[in-house]
Amino acid sequence: YVVIAGLMGAIVWDLLTWWWRLPTSSSHALIGGYAGAAIMRSGFGVIVPAGWHKTLIFIVVAPIMGLFLGLVLMVSVFWLLRNKAPRRIDVWFRRLQLLSAAAYSLGHGGNDAQKTMGIVAGALYGAKYLTSAELAGNWGHFHWPIILAAHAAIALGTYFGGWRIVHTMGSRITKLKPVGGFCAETAGAITLFSTALAGIPVSTTHTITGAIVGVGATTRLSAVRWGVARRIVWAWILTIPASAIVAALVFWAFRLVKPDA
Repeated sequence: YVVIAGLMGAIVWDLLTWWWRLPTSSSHALIGGYAGAAIMRSGFGVIVPAGWHKTLIFIVVAPIMGLFLGLVLMVSVFWLLRNKAPRRIDVWFRRLQLLSAAAYSLGHGGNDAQKTMGIVAGALYGAKYLTSAELAGNWGHFHWPIILAAHAAIALGTYFGGWRIVHTMGSRITKLKPVGGFCAETAGAITLFSTALAGIPVSTTHTITGAIVGVGATTRLSAVRWGVARRIVWAWILTIPASAIVAALVFWAFRLVKPDA
């Protein structure tokens, strides 16, 4: 019941922010959802403070890393191609964006899909479909179904439901040309790969948003729509507590129906 309530808290918050066209972290929504449901069931004693340090620190650090790398890449590209015709630059970077988008997508899948797989495996363990040894190992005969289900869900969700967020990221924060898109995606990919190698969980959404702001700021600060950026930051701040509250309410509803939940 804790797992179901945690997922419901994350799903409700994700759907609300999707409707509002605000990019937020599904990973942080899941963290908040599970925390809220667990606290409602067993109290604050179940929270392990050490496990929250990296998550809370990188809510701030990840977008700053993306912003810095996006800024550096954009300035470097401008300087290297300062004598080239803008039309030719656009043609080049329309093609190069295929590579940068693929690299960022690989980082996205490697980062977020692994979190989803862990949640699915945990749910199967809670339902006694996996033993402790299988959970710590390769998930037994659920190994490939878990991997395929997680990657398929992320791919399908991005394809069918992502366009409201794509519009915000691609044109509402700042107007991106192909060269800007390439630099933002490359900055995001570098951040995701480096943090993954270091074993640090970060939000792909926070990372790419910071990179887009960094790219936009290279033209002029007014090129960034700071009102939109401010709304996005508020959504980030509220993600963990909001999903925790929803999950706690869902678990409370479960308790009304099934007191021993």
